[in-house]
Amino acid sequence: MNHDIIKLTARCPIRTTLEMIGGKWKLLILFQLAKAPLRLSELKRQIPDISEKMLIQELKSLVENHLVQRINFGEVPPRVEYELTEKGKAALPLIEEMRNFAIKYEAAENSSTE
Repeated sequence: MNHDIIKLTARCPIRTTLEMIGGKWKLLILFQLAKAPLRLSELKRQIPDISEKMLIQELKSLVENHLVQRINFGEVPPRVEYELTEKGKAALPLIEEMRNFAIKYEAAENSSTE
């Protein structure tokens, strides 16, 4: 069997996408922010399995990649919200396709075990 070699470079589009939104939590965070801007505590409530430290770390990464915007209202006590940027909104169709894939995969798995 002969396979063509696929050269993955540092600027490979797949690698770039995975660096920006890959991992266990980033897609879930983007999905939650698709509906409306949320505060950290609201995000934590909607993604209960994530630790606060990891949530803060992932949000920081998403902000650095310009997928999420951090809005500081300059109030005391501090009030901060996170919302999707236009670049972040561009990832939503990808998330929807991943969701559709999982639904079809699970349906196929369930029908093959019956």
